[in-house]
Amino acid sequence: MIGTLLFVVFAMLLLAGVPIGVALGLGGAVAIALSNGDTQWWGLMAVPQNFHASVAKYPLLALPMFVLVGSIFDRSGVAQRMVTFAVAVVGRSSGMLPVVAILVAMVLGGISGSGPANAAAVGGVMIAAMARAGYPPAFSASVIGAAAATDILIPPSIAFIIYSVAMPGASVPALFAAGMIPGVLAGIALIVPAIWLSRRHRMGAAEAELPRPPFWSSLRDALWGLAAPVLILGGMRAGWFTPTEAAVVAVVYGLFVGMIVHRTIGVRDLYDIFVDAAETSAVIMLVLGLAGIFAYAVSTLGIADPVVAFVTHLGLGSTVTLILLFVVMMILGMFLDGVSIFLVFLPLLYPLMLHFKWDPVWFGVLLTMNIAIGQFTPPMAVNLMVACRLANVRIEETVPWVGWLLVSFIVAALLVLFFPELALWLPRSMGY
Repeated sequence: MIGTLLFVVFAMLLLAGVPIGVALGLGGAVAIALSNGDTQWWGLMAVPQNFHASVAKYPLLALPMFVLVGSIFDRSGVAQRMVTFAVAVVGRSSGMLPVVAILVAMVLGGISGSGPANAAAVGGVMIAAMARAGYPPAFSASVIGAAAATDILIPPSIAFIIYSVAMPGASVPALFAAGMIPGVLAGIALIVPAIWLSRRHRMGAAEAELPRPPFWSSLRDALWGLAAPVLILGGMRAGWFTPTEAAVVAVVYGLFVGMIVHRTIGVRDLYDIFVDAAETSAVIMLVLGLAGIFAYAVSTLGIADPVVAFVTHLGLGSTVTLILLFVVMMILGMFLDGVSIFLVFLPLLYPLMLHFKWDPVWFGVLLTMNIAIGQFTPPMAVNLMVACRLANVRIEETVPWVGWLLVSFIVAALLVLFFPELALWLPRSMGY
């Protein structure tokens, strides 16, 4: 009864417009209070204790640093230089500018861990360039919104950091390594329909008339940005620093590039950059703390046990259960952000994962791919919203284009579902 009330209170608060973090905390607190009865008021001490325990975790130190890295590189002019270099590499023909947008988003995914920040950085440069080449704004927004979704797969990833904290048995380095191949696979899955749609509808006719940038000078300009993911990921692999320390190194490197190399960031800009990163990090940490109260209530009330029993008694088997879960997570991703999905549903999914003996690292990559799909699936696609705002189009105008990108991305996710080694081979070969 109390377990049902927990989710009813949570759902009612959401429908009333209460922020999801507050809804999680209040729902969990009400359930904890009712489960302890009238005479055991001290049981409510579990509320502040679990709030603190949820945020006082060492891996979470990396989270505000990677948020700060995204803010720094967003203002450093790195995206523009990467775009110029990518155009110099792939050339000028129909369908090449969407490829450039996808490739640049993937590289920036190795610097920042936020999909909306990636969409803003790439969209700020690419939407105007694609408009000049003759691409419809709705198509451009669709490509950039989908391309930015690869950000949470290609390390460093804020989603992987949160998953590692909430799910025992999945370390941050292992998740970072596991996301590489699926992230690249997702990028390729987006490139194929982007080129096909461009050429089928004869978009970008003016692209071939634009001059191709010189290769060597554009490489020189983009080198500092291209070196960032090599430094972050290579340093972790070489054992020079942990993922948490890598985030700090990335911040120092980004400030060096922005303030000294490119000189696009001044001392006066630092205040705004730090405030933006602090606000974003504070919101995430607050949601994490409040979700810890919700997770404790779910665990204490034993809500997960009947859910697991119900699913297992259906007799669907591991693969069919995974596919159904795949569909549910995709639908949830249309309405909720990835952090919220992890925090609400991982307490329920953890016993299910143990029952079917799913690898926690592979399961984390699969869930993250589902969330990535939701980030550019209307009606509440966060990446697509950012791209549409920059392109000045309504989100419903992107539906004819984004549908093809969704189908292709889903195929990539299904490949990871049916062939787990696509995610597990790299971390195993690296000894994680």
